[in-house]
This record gives sequence, structure tokens and C-alpha cells, in this order.
Amino acid sequence: MEQSIARFWDKYIEKSTKYGVKRHVARWYVIRVESYIRYYSDTRLRQHTANMVSTYLQEIGGREKLLDWQYKQVVSALKLLFSECLKPAWAAGFPWDEWMGLADSLEPEHPTIARDIPVGDINYLSKNEEGLFYEIQALFPELIDRLVTEIRVRQYSVRTERSYISWVLRYIVYHKRRNPVELSRQHIVEYLEYLVVKRNVSASTQNQALNALVFLYRKTLHMELEDFSEFLRARKPRRLPVVLSRDEVKLLIHAMRHEVHQLVASLLYGCGLRLMECIRLRILDIDFDYKQIVIRAAKGNKDRIVPLPVKLIEPIKKQIEQVKKYHRLDMQQGYGEVYLPDALARKYKNAAKELKWQYLFPAIRVATDARSKKTRRHHMHERNTQKFIKQAADKAGITKRVTTHTLRHSFATHLLESGYDIRTVQELLGHSDVSTTMIYTHVLNKPGVSVNSPLDTLI
Repeated sequence: MEQSIARFWDKYIEKSTKYGVKRHVARWYVIRVESYIRYYSDTRLRQHTANMVSTYLQEIGGREKLLDWQYKQVVSALKLLFSECLKPAWAAGFPWDEWMGLADSLEPEHPTIARDIPVGDINYLSKNEEGLFYEIQALFPELIDRLVTEIRVRQYSVRTERSYISWVLRYIVYHKRRNPVELSRQHIVEYLEYLVVKRNVSASTQNQALNALVFLYRKTLHMELEDFSEFLRARKPRRLPVVLSRDEVKLLIHAMRHEVHQLVASLLYGCGLRLMECIRLRILDIDFDYKQIVIRAAKGNKDRIVPLPVKLIEPIKKQIEQVKKYHRLDMQQGYGEVYLPDALARKYKNAAKELKWQYLFPAIRVATDARSKKTRRHHMHERNTQKFIKQAADKAGITKRVTTHTLRHSFATHLLESGYDIRTVQELLGHSDVSTTMIYTHVLNKPGVSVNSPLDTLI
């Protein structure tokens, strides 16, 4: 019996090395599989099912000390065991890659959890910018602190905060580290034109720099700028959004094997959501009685309501049951707390452990917050949905460039095709300016498409 077991593990290690696993790492693969076998010690390995593997991966996701790479190693070890050694019928269709992706934890600088970064903590800057930040801070100690404070008072996103700080640093460096208070309208114009002429930046990049500098002077330094609207602007290319047909959307969603990501894709299209709006949904945001979803603190820190597609009611209820399992497991292990913005956490002391505040799409793993040191289950990482939608588009044979935002474009276009007015679509999308929504009317108008090509008239 012992010889038979030894031969099995020798075969397993041999298989792992053929797949690029180093021999000393392969020993860890064996340890991972042995832990799994002990978990189901009363069931023969040949009788294991896909559901048993899923249950195990969910359970170990609640272990605080298991790091991202260790969790992925567990998934890889089990994939090798079942897909290459035992080869049960279900193993070929098991979503190993999806389980691997669900292990990704949110980085400390991720927009969801970076909102409460202390003003002096600039972990979200690149390594090159960090050194520059400390250098400028030494020259003008209060400037950056005041800038960040003004941004946060207005509840701007972390991405905007990072962008504004980065542009202000570059602007000061360009002008030989002079105090911005000493610089004038002409210095701003010079820098904006430099970006176009020397750096060849796009119109959107130049606008980012412009917005950051206007904010610096008007909101942080409280200095009124003279009119400087006349400067060399980068040419803004006129681009139309990529839109899928209804049949293409159907093919795309059906090509997504993993139920969670299929549900996310369905919500992106069915409600016209931005990806992060969807990933950050909490259970309390779903209103089954009124068949609507509340999108909270979206772009521009605005709330809005979108209709809940009837087809998604049962899948969402099923997903909530899964969240309940995660939450029950976390509570048993002494966790169960979810991230809440600092102001909400102070106002509602016990809300972080209530089921209704849990994310609708939780991560498969709990993770310890780098700053608060609290162990929480955050929402799943958005990059996995991005990856799986691209893979599904390739699998479905869709030759258009498909991203998560393509589903939002398709939602808007299909509503307009169905006869809904532009103002209704604007409200559902959360656009502050109707001109942003008007881009979809260009897609509908199809200029030039009604013209018959002269090639078709040739005999």
C-alpha cells in the first residue's frame, strides 16, 4: 500500500515538473494536495466531485494567513491532480482559471480602500514620483497637504487625487521648482503648450493637466486666474464607441463559463453600469420589490437608480445565498467585517459586520488591510472580469474590440434603438451632461451607411 502511494506521488511530481514546476516547489504541491485529501479523509479520491473542490477552495479562502500566491499554488496543485493525474470527466470543464483569478486581493492603493489614506501617505504614486513628492514637499511643506485636503473635502476619487498630485509635481519641476504662487497665467499656458509640442500628449491628457492646475490655483491657493483659454490645444480625435449587436451580447454572455462573471457581465449590459459600480454593489443596494438597483457614490459622487432586469432576479438571489455562506464562515472564524468608508464606519459602528453591507461580489479570500491591519473580505478584483470578458469575446468569435465598457455602450445604444428618449438614457447612465450621451445618437444615425457602394453596381 505504501509503495502504491509512493508511486502515485512520484508520478504526480513527474507530471508537475513537465508543466514547468521546479522540483523543490513540486514538494509543496504535494503538501497542498495532502491537506486537501485530509479535508475529505472519509471519501476516496476517485469519488471526489467538482462541488467538493469548490467547497474546499471556498473554505481555505477564509484562512487569514494564506497569502495570494499560496492560494494560487493550492489551485494549481489541485488542477494538476485532477486534470492531469486522475482525469475525472468534470475536471476538463472546471473553471480553474476563474478560481485562480478570484484569489487576487485588492492592493493598498486600490480605489476602493485607498479613500482613507492619511494625507501624508502617498503609496499610490509611482516609485519615480515618490521621490519627487518628498522633494517638493520639503520645498513647500503645506502645499501638497492643502491640495489633498481640498480634493477630499469635495469627495473626488482616489484616481483623481493621484492624477492631480502627479500633474502639480510635474508642473513645479518644469518651472525649475519655483513656488506656484510666484507663477502666472503665462507659465500655465507655457506648460500646457509644452505638453502638446514637445511631449505630443493627447487632448484628454492635456485636459487632465489643465484641470489639475486650475484646481491648484482656484481651490487650493485661492488665486483667481486671468483668462488663459487661448493656448495651443491638442487635437481631440472623434471616436465612436464600439457597440455590440443584441446577438453578439447574447453570444458573449453565454460564452462566459463562470456564473459570477456571467452575472457581472449581465449587469453591465442589463443596467448600463460602469465596471466598478457593479463590482462595488452591496446586498442592500438590490431592491427586489421595486425591481431596481441603487448605484451609490458613482462618478462625481452621485447616486442614481437603474432598473433591475427581471431575468437577473433569480441569479442575484442565488449569489446572495453564496455571500451568506461566506459571511457565516467568516463570522465563525472571527472575521465577517467588510470595508466601509471612514465616515460610514464612524456613523454606524456595527454596520461593517451586518449581512446587508456585504459586497454582492466578494473576493474568494479574506485579506488583511495593510493600514488598518483588519482582516476583511473585500469585493473581487475587477481585472478578472476584464480578462474573462475578453476571453469570452474571443471564444464567441466576436471580432470587435470588446471591453467591459463596451457592454455599457451597447446598453445605451439599444435603449435609443428601442425608442427611449435621450434624457432617460442620460439619467440611467449617470451622465452629468447630455452631450456625453449624444455620442450614441451618432452610432444610430450611421452616416454614409445608407449609401450604396459603386462596387455593387458593377456588372
